[in-house]
Amino acid sequence: MRPRQSAASASSAAFRAPAVRRPAVGSVPGGRPRRSVALLVFVLSLLTATSSLATDLYLPAFPEISADLGASEAQVQLTLTAIMVGLAVGQLVLGPLSDRLGRRLPLLAGAGVFTLSSLVSVVAPSVEVLSVLRLLQGLSGAAGAVIARAVVRDVFDGEEGARFFSRLSLLTGLAPMLAPMLGGQLLLFGSWRLLFGVLALVGLANLVLVHLALPETLPRERGVRRSGERGSVLRSLLRLQLDPRFMGPTLVMALSFAMTFSYISAFSFVSESEFGATPQQFSLIFGVNSLGMVLGNQVNTVLIGRVDGPRRLLAGLLGALGAVAVLVCLAASGRAGLVPVTAVLFVMMFFTGLISPNATTLAIASQPSSVAGTGSALLGALQFAVGGGLAATTGMGEGGAASLMSMSVVMLLTAAAAGAVFAGWVFLGRRTPVLRTA
Repeated sequence: MRPRQSAASASSAAFRAPAVRRPAVGSVPGGRPRRSVALLVFVLSLLTATSSLATDLYLPAFPEISADLGASEAQVQLTLTAIMVGLAVGQLVLGPLSDRLGRRLPLLAGAGVFTLSSLVSVVAPSVEVLSVLRLLQGLSGAAGAVIARAVVRDVFDGEEGARFFSRLSLLTGLAPMLAPMLGGQLLLFGSWRLLFGVLALVGLANLVLVHLALPETLPRERGVRRSGERGSVLRSLLRLQLDPRFMGPTLVMALSFAMTFSYISAFSFVSESEFGATPQQFSLIFGVNSLGMVLGNQVNTVLIGRVDGPRRLLAGLLGALGAVAVLVCLAASGRAGLVPVTAVLFVMMFFTGLISPNATTLAIASQPSSVAGTGSALLGALQFAVGGGLAATTGMGEGGAASLMSMSVVMLLTAAAAGAVFAGWVFLGRRTPVLRTA
């Protein structure tokens, strides 16, 4: 027991080591060993990506699930709703809990429950049972996403945190876009039940990695864990909602997510119904646009230290807004083609790579580490509630089906709303000196 505690403490100390002027060979800015940072990126990326994999991996299997379980299309759709509800509620519960119990225990519990619920889903006898299990997957899978952001806040400050969030976004941002393609390929080797077996393996990997490689980043003597003097979770959530330093970037993030999720949820139907795209063409488009976001994340990493966080965020918002405005013009002209639409979406996704890591950093870094879990929970819950809710309006076209016009209009309105929130946040920053340090 003693050697293991010593190793964990040493690893934790390495993560939280103070900044030094000249990092040693084999280290990164902040004096942390490259190997430790690379391991942290890998562990937190897998934890964060798990919820996206659980949500999207089985989408191509909807018709097979319906036939196998004798369920209607609406009943199968309910399994998707169940996990989304679980992810939103789970973040609100597990984030504040991690501020009181530390990061490791909720992560271990979440990974364990996620693994078990995935295993039982393999043998689910009915769509009703599957829906309940999907709710459990969402509740437990939320631990990875919400606590990973809190861990970053525990370990990194300022621009170093922005750099780390960029690395994290680079890996986790691909999950919701590549998961359906991966699910489709796995169906070539087995039924829809195989997909839940894969999710169980992912959960097991999370459990092992957290146990062996992730030290406690919120020691008991720090913040809320010490005596609970910050009061109840509800008071903490209320304080965060009244703090413009936190709510400004958080709402920007949620509205930008609505813009991106509108594309993710609707374009599969649009590409097929309006452009006659085959499943293979649609998969290629998803891959190309995912590359755009990867490039945006890389550019953001290069800009760190040269351009401050709010300006990087503004660049992302303006670029995405311009791209979506062009998309609306293409839709209105009635002469939109698959190639120009894909090119515009690529540009939009590139600038999204600037929005996500910077908005997340500015929101989380505005709060002390002791409430990073609660802040991360509110950010994640609003992202799902606002983003997912607004994205659902893309289906309000003629006949209740999504169209290029309905999709692009929702994307334009949400991008413009994100820009307006950013402008209000900057205005408040000029009136409130503390905001200018965010």
